[in-house]
Amino acid sequence: MVKTRRLLAGLLALTVCAGMAACGSSSGKDSEESSVNAIDLNEEQQAVVDEAASKLPEMTLSNSTIKWMAHYDINPGDGNVTPPGLQMFKDTYDGKIEYVQTTWDNRYTDLAKMVMANDSPDFFPASDMDGFPKGAIKAMFEPVDDYIDLSSDLWADVKATSDSFVFNGGHYVIPIKSAPNFVCIYNTKTIEDHGYEDPAELYYNDEWTWSKFTEMCLDFVDADNDIYALDGYWYGQALNDTCGVPLIGMENGVLVNNMDNPAVTKVQGLMYELQKNEVVFDRSSNNWSTRGDGTTGEGLGSYQTLFIPVGLWGIENSPENVKPFGDVEAGEIMFCPMPRMDDSDTYYVSARVEGYHIIKNAPNPEGVVAYMNCMKVCDTEAAEITEQQLRDEYKWNDDMLQMRDEIYKLVNEHPVYDFQHGVSNEVDALMQTVNQYTMITGGGASTWTACVEENKGAVDYLIKEANESIGAETAE
Repeated sequence: MVKTRRLLAGLLALTVCAGMAACGSSSGKDSEESSVNAIDLNEEQQAVVDEAASKLPEMTLSNSTIKWMAHYDINPGDGNVTPPGLQMFKDTYDGKIEYVQTTWDNRYTDLAKMVMANDSPDFFPASDMDGFPKGAIKAMFEPVDDYIDLSSDLWADVKATSDSFVFNGGHYVIPIKSAPNFVCIYNTKTIEDHGYEDPAELYYNDEWTWSKFTEMCLDFVDADNDIYALDGYWYGQALNDTCGVPLIGMENGVLVNNMDNPAVTKVQGLMYELQKNEVVFDRSSNNWSTRGDGTTGEGLGSYQTLFIPVGLWGIENSPENVKPFGDVEAGEIMFCPMPRMDDSDTYYVSARVEGYHIIKNAPNPEGVVAYMNCMKVCDTEAAEITEQQLRDEYKWNDDMLQMRDEIYKLVNEHPVYDFQHGVSNEVDALMQTVNQYTMITGGGASTWTACVEENKGAVDYLIKEANESIGAETAE
């Protein structure tokens, strides 16, 4: 194995979630530009990566360049820190990632054109949770089984995760691990100023329930003074998934519409009761953006918002970039899981997969597998680097690091995968209405009963259509 020991910089080894992707940049820098002001691994971190590389399966690459297609670049980013997996890929294989730029809106159109033109890139993000099963149905992605042994020692701990992404007997995601789609982020100064019990402490005492969450939200809201309990774009799905049942699930390879599931009905009823008290910032009065200019976290740092359900990606960044959430160096930023239902003993976590799709007719799938091996080895053997980077570069405190570990544990024990964004454009568009039906701002919220009556038939039809594309034998 070649050891170049080059200290190239990049993003933190934390893939981007659906929420970040949805509001991500529509353009990217090339890799040379973006690496100029990045933060290198230090000598101690590099030594950890070097030692961990001994755990890699033996591979020889004839081509060390792999083509990454997304609306964001995973090469080094300005002001970010080096991901161990990317450093290992470069050190071990002289690996390079060529960025094939697209935009959020045009990702799948551009991908389809390249596949049809026999000019496929190599790999594509699965963490946005909108590529499966449609990417398999439309033959934009390859099964990964021919390239990677998901039952091997290296991958055995995520076999169950990979089994959540099976189409016609093939696995369509190389998973690094399950990850939280949303956590409940709050500002500790706001909590203290209002005399509330700390949500993290309530969680550790197993008292972080819907009742407690509702009590805080109702006490905090003061719409006349622009004070709201919730803000952001994702509270609808984040709150629904606390019941443990996704709106669109997959069972035994078959898509399932759970809109009339009793658990969903119950949690959506709680959501409607919350919104009747105007707990959510009125985006309809702000051009359908969140508070301020729509920057994630807006309202927490100014103490006008109590909770924002968003992915950890929102605060895994530099102190300057997380200012909308609060002063991280002063200990203002904290988070916990979304609350559990009062009649449940389980904290369910809305889940995504930190993983990747191999694109149909990829020119270098072996190179992708080599990079995935590096990512997986570093996830288990070099996790201390990520912790050190969060602490040193992003100024996280012990409480934040402990809670991060706890939530990753929870999401790998009780993940709730929702496939509503990955079936088809038609399902995705319709589910945007369904997701916000009981909590839409601007006075438009209505009951879940009305939502089911209005939308379930159309969702059922589209899900049936998708299942028939998967195969009639599985659609029964």
